[in-house]
Amino acid sequence: MNARQQRFVNEYLVDLNATQAAIRAGYSEKTAYSVGQENLIKPEIKNAIDAALAERSKRTEVTADRVVKELARIAFVDTRQIFEWGPDGVTLRPSDELTDDEAAIVAEVSETISKDGGSIKAKRFDKLKALELLGRHLGMFKDKLEVDATITPASILEALDARANRQS
Repeated sequence: MNARQQRFVNEYLVDLNATQAAIRAGYSEKTAYSVGQENLIKPEIKNAIDAALAERSKRTEVTADRVVKELARIAFVDTRQIFEWGPDGVTLRPSDELTDDEAAIVAEVSETISKDGGSIKAKRFDKLKALELLGRHLGMFKDKLEVDATITPASILEALDARANRQS
């Protein structure tokens, strides 16, 4: 691997954007998109990127399993395990009584105290967003339309015949 390719690897690790990595590595802006895509499939560069990403994952202890587990915590913990509400207001369980799963859903807790009283504000992470991301991970939602079509000379002739019949 040459110096510019190594620089591409280093730059790609910044934001995982092949085009921008190519530009920052010194490739022409006009060809950066194609060069970036080509670099990603060159075995030596691909292996260097994969090794660096694996090392980063090991070092930071951030893995796909850990991300999915955290999303599942947010998606599936029942808010009633943490907050209670009724005619007398809202109360929170003390933080030292919460399990790790329960605490994982709390995005914000704040208290405002004034001479006239006070208030507690509690907010949980977005359950719907967590469910959406988990669904995408599981392939439940499709952003792209998948078409399975086989084109043969016979099917083209049939389509042309059908079109001619509709026009006459």
